[in-house]
Amino acid sequence: MIKELALNLSPQDAADSTRYTLRVAEALGVAPERISAIRVLRRSVDARRRHIVVNLTLLAVCDEPAPTFDAPAFTFGDVSAQDPVVIVGAGPAGLFAALRLIERGLKPILLERGKDVSSRKRDIAQIHREHALNAESNYCFGEGGAGTFSDGKLYTRSRKRGDNRRALEILRYHGAQDSILFEAHPHIGSDRLPNIIAALRKSIQQAGGEVHFDTRVDGLKIRDGALTGVVTQRGELIEGRAVILATGHSARDVYEMLHQSGILLEAKPFAMGVRIEHPQALINAIQYHRDAQMAYLPPAAYSLVHQASGRGVYSFCMCPGGFIVPAATAAREIVVNGMSPSLRNSPFANAGLAVEIRAEDLAAYAGDGPLAGLRFQQMLEQSAYLNAGEKGLTAPAQRATDFVAGKTSADLPATSYLPGLATSPLHAWLPDAIGQRLREGLKAFDRQMRGFLTSEAVLVGVESRTSSPVRIPRDRETLQHPQLKGLYPCGEGAGYAGGILSSAIDGENCAGAVADWLNASSTL
Repeated sequence: MIKELALNLSPQDAADSTRYTLRVAEALGVAPERISAIRVLRRSVDARRRHIVVNLTLLAVCDEPAPTFDAPAFTFGDVSAQDPVVIVGAGPAGLFAALRLIERGLKPILLERGKDVSSRKRDIAQIHREHALNAESNYCFGEGGAGTFSDGKLYTRSRKRGDNRRALEILRYHGAQDSILFEAHPHIGSDRLPNIIAALRKSIQQAGGEVHFDTRVDGLKIRDGALTGVVTQRGELIEGRAVILATGHSARDVYEMLHQSGILLEAKPFAMGVRIEHPQALINAIQYHRDAQMAYLPPAAYSLVHQASGRGVYSFCMCPGGFIVPAATAAREIVVNGMSPSLRNSPFANAGLAVEIRAEDLAAYAGDGPLAGLRFQQMLEQSAYLNAGEKGLTAPAQRATDFVAGKTSADLPATSYLPGLATSPLHAWLPDAIGQRLREGLKAFDRQMRGFLTSEAVLVGVESRTSSPVRIPRDRETLQHPQLKGLYPCGEGAGYAGGILSSAIDGENCAGAVADWLNASSTL
């Protein structure tokens, strides 16, 4: 007998396979020794009640040999002699687009402005050790994109883009842990993700695809109203039957180049704010109600939202047991992000706190037009640099209670942010559209999570790269740019995704659209 069943267990029972095997046997009405195998299909924590439960969906095998649960295998044939398609950007959108092109019989030529993931590790270590920023190899640029060293969270609410399961299976096939297939909020970890990224690249290269690092795209090659290739910073022309543009949300020079080339762009809603950091033990105590079984539970997370003066204020990219990291891509700017290793064993918890930004917020600072949001981002990041004392990557910070009270902090709590913090009156220099709503939001979040607003919490500025403030338009059906044949805007940087998983799926969708277009063209 093979049967699927759902159990609501105590944290201790759910953490011990011996204990939950007894519960499975009880539910099936059989002796425990008759259970030959149990496979976890889904796991989530329900901490809404006083007594926390772990919801497990299990596949139990009884009275027969344990079956072999084979994971899907992916075969990528040789495309070295096939038609080339250029992909700009080796983040999740670009990497998954390359794999799908190979499956469709096309040769991807992947161009990445930054370095391979191993070399990128050294540049990121230098950021922390020497506070020295390489503008082309950092937390945002390089193989794997911005997500590689910022957590590896794989959760997405959206199902409209395509098959989440397939993307997770591809990641598992390339080395991710099995748990990403059944956890409610799957997570790889910034320590494991680089090896998986390297394995994805190896699959592309073994199939005859090309991957070029230190290759920034500075121009387009347009012939008869169609995009036929790109021009690199070295003046090289790299041609292809189509171009998938998957450059990520921080490639500001790409937006500038497209705008100067007369390519249609659109302003897009986005959000900005700060990153908040608490002791992880405090978040555990709040979320788990100081339950005696907290030791059997993962580090607690949270998700908060509030409407403040007609705008959304919300937490995002919450990193339990994580670190705040410097995510700037140019000198004289401060940008922060969050990450967690796979074990989530840092004593700190951090999350972005962002406020919805609208066109009227931009006018006074950055004018209008499709790049106004970009200018607003830059203004805020440069302000953060100035208000931290112009000390390299030192970030401006303020205790959360002082921010709400409108006073400068005399000192700051311990932090995971290695370049260091400088006490700064964020309440005074953040634009009112952000600062006032953050104050209101913090008070509301404290009502939702008693103890959230505390002097133990520190606000670190600024969290400005939540998403792209620019959208590169594309046709809903063909995914091509409406103005330029052969151009396929893709992923988070184009305004069509919001994280690793959704970007990967969008990359696959764009690659499929390219293949469909080229096949249709060849039959005419």
